[in-house]
Order: sequence, then structure tokens, then C-alpha cells
Amino acid sequence: MNMSLIVNYLSELSMNNEREWYHAHKEDYKKANAEFEALLQALMLEIGNFDSSILNYAPKELTFKLVRDTRFSHDKSPYNPAFRAHISSKGKLPVPVGYYLMIKPGDQSFLGGGLFADMFKDATRMVRDYIAQNGEEWERVIHEPEFEKYFTVRGSALKNVPSGYEKEHPQAEYLKFKSWYLEYPLKDEELGEADAFLAKAVECFRIMKPFNDYLNKALEGFQMPMR
Repeated sequence: MNMSLIVNYLSELSMNNEREWYHAHKEDYKKANAEFEALLQALMLEIGNFDSSILNYAPKELTFKLVRDTRFSHDKSPYNPAFRAHISSKGKLPVPVGYYLMIKPGDQSFLGGGLFADMFKDATRMVRDYIAQNGEEWERVIHEPEFEKYFTVRGSALKNVPSGYEKEHPQAEYLKFKSWYLEYPLKDEELGEADAFLAKAVECFRIMKPFNDYLNKALEGFQMPMR
């Protein structure tokens, strides 16, 4: 696994974010993408030691395209210069939640987990209901010392507790959230060496697993909306 092939390609794409350059460097993309898939494979085998539910997919089934949807964006650059993957028991779907990886030069890389999807109102409701009824377990998970060393729960939130939930609920702050996710940022220098990167990612994902498990219990029976 050659991390520098991945990082160099993405850095170049970032500086030459145009279709002509992308198509002229298709071979470089293929090499960098093959390295990313090899990295994912190694990562999945390690994660499989503490979460075997994720072992049913090939790495290429878990990755996202570089092409951006620019229809509703001020930024019209055609590519997102990042390699991204979501590893979960159902592949790259946002639910069930799993382990998210983004490699993006410029100190924009991160390891993530939890629910990133505000737009699924049913998922938001299911998690709120579960936190409202299982508040003590929630507190145990997010205040585990190892967890607190790495993560704080993030997500977009309402100003007030939504109707239907107690205003004075002990977890009122978290009932305002519409999504509940984790991000562990990575500096570019942490992407230099594949083995060190893998060790860090595996440790990170192991520590976030109880958080993902909690959300997945809340999301049991969730149906992805039909397009």
C-alpha cells in the first residue's frame, strides 16, 4: 500500500480540477484508486477482528465517486479531490451506520462514524426516541474515557427540544440533534506511512464501535426512502 501515490494524485487533482486534466491522467487515477482499495481491504480485515458484520463487501463496493454534483453548488469544480469510503454491514448506505474514511490533502482527511444524514426524518426520529428512552446507556457510551479522548458527538441541531419530547429531559441537548456523528481529523503528515495510518484508523474505529452499535439499535427496521 503506497499512501504517497494516493496523496500525490489527489493533490494534483486539487490543483488541476478540470475534466481535461482528469481524463489525461486516467492511468494515475487507476493506480491511486488501486492503492486506496488495497488500503481499504487491509483496514476491513483489521476491523473484522472486532466487527465481523462488515466483511461481506469488496472494497470497490464501499467507495464514492470523485465526480461532484454541481447543479446546486456555487463551486462548479467537477471533482472532489478525495477518496472516500463507508464500511458497514450493509455496505456504503448511510444506514446502518459504520466506519467512514476520507483522504483529502490539505489537512482535510478524517475518520468518522455515526449518522451523517439529516435528510432522513425517520432516522432522526428513531434515534431521538431511542435516546429519550435509553439515556443512561447513551451517557455511558459517550463518556467512556477512551471515547472522550478521541471524540465529541457532532451534528446539526435545532435551537429547542422538538415537540413530543420532554424539555427537561436529561439528554435534552442531544434530542435537539438531527444527526449524530463523529469526526477524528487527520493531518497530512499522518498519511505518510500506511502501517501507522492503519493502526490509527483501526484504533479509532474500535473505540467508536459502541457508539455505532447504539445508533444501529435505534435504527433497527429503518427503511431507506425510495428515490
